[in-house]
Amino acid sequence: MTYSKITVPTSGERITVREGKLNVPDTPILLWIEGDGIGPDIMTASKRIWDAAVQKAYGGQRKIAWMEIYAGEKAANLYGGDYFPAESLAAIREFTVGIKGPLTTPVGGGFRSLNVALRQDLDLYACIRPVKWYPGVPSPLRHPELVDVVIYRENTEDVYAGVEYKAGTPEATKVEKFLREEMGAKFWPNSGIGIKPISAFGSKRLIRKAFQFALEKGRKSVTFMHKGNIQKFTEGAFMQWGYEVAKQEFGDVTITEQQLWDEFGGKQPAGKLLIKDRIADIMFQQMLLRPTEFDVIAAPNLNGDYLSDAVAAEVGGVGIAPGANIGDALAVFEATHGTAPKYANQDKVNPGSVLLSGVMMLDYIGWREAARAVEAAFTRTIADKIVTYDFARQMEGAREVKTSEFASAVIERL
Repeated sequence: MTYSKITVPTSGERITVREGKLNVPDTPILLWIEGDGIGPDIMTASKRIWDAAVQKAYGGQRKIAWMEIYAGEKAANLYGGDYFPAESLAAIREFTVGIKGPLTTPVGGGFRSLNVALRQDLDLYACIRPVKWYPGVPSPLRHPELVDVVIYRENTEDVYAGVEYKAGTPEATKVEKFLREEMGAKFWPNSGIGIKPISAFGSKRLIRKAFQFALEKGRKSVTFMHKGNIQKFTEGAFMQWGYEVAKQEFGDVTITEQQLWDEFGGKQPAGKLLIKDRIADIMFQQMLLRPTEFDVIAAPNLNGDYLSDAVAAEVGGVGIAPGANIGDALAVFEATHGTAPKYANQDKVNPGSVLLSGVMMLDYIGWREAARAVEAAFTRTIADKIVTYDFARQMEGAREVKTSEFASAVIERL
């Protein structure tokens, strides 16, 4: 495809997909979106680290060919006000894997969320958020090392489906009238109306991906987080569809909690994946009090959103929380925090979120040696108390450094 603003690097090769699996060349073209606000600072620092880790791990045998595409404010400047140009979407479809910095999302009005648009338009239905503690990172918990979960959040349905009508509009009045007169619903008049569709198709493919990950990585359990005691036909259905997938597609390698106690005396047999479910509100408490009981968690969109940030707070905050949006093959990794415009261009903030999302990206393309090198060097840098301001103010004896200086310290420890 020919692009108007995007330059395809001549030194790289395109990642292809064969029978659902990635075919990754030694010089893959990986896409990157700089991001708004602090995006330039953290992406510049992180790209330096990823490139250095690849060089260290493979001695020049492999190298990333970076290809910049555009979204957010930078795109608007280049494309006459278009914050999400069609050719950026086309590039992701063609080149398969990329990573982005934080993008501006207005609250209460303005243009559509770019993050939501990206996930829905490309059908990146699994938002994956691994959360674990790195030694030395400040945490409010006594034992943050007990937290090690991977959250699979459905990424296209529920509140992201965007079926919503403003109070007092003709559309809201029409829906309100129908619900009252035709369906017998009772609620205060002149309400804003929101509808959250959750389907068997959307739920099952997300849960299936969570099961596949858990089995591939030797994880011990998958827990469905839901509010099915109240919303029985959406969130309750999500849970039921999850059990259906477990029984129909993974029945030989999964057991339920009831089976665990009825058939195995509470002792999980080797080679079996334990399937659980928890009501959303109690889930937050149990993640604080008994985090070792949870391993992989599958949740509808809104529940997964809340839980991802809440659990990240237990081990250092969203400033170092990685994340990915993945479909059947397409994958866009991302900084999970906002744009923090007051710190823009100050070379100040922690690049950890996008940096560790890059670790996920390296794992995704099969470059695990480089991924482990970044993770280990990041851990050593934190252990040496060389940190950006957010951690420095919480640590005794820390050496506060700039974003770029933190990147240099990580590279030195590769």
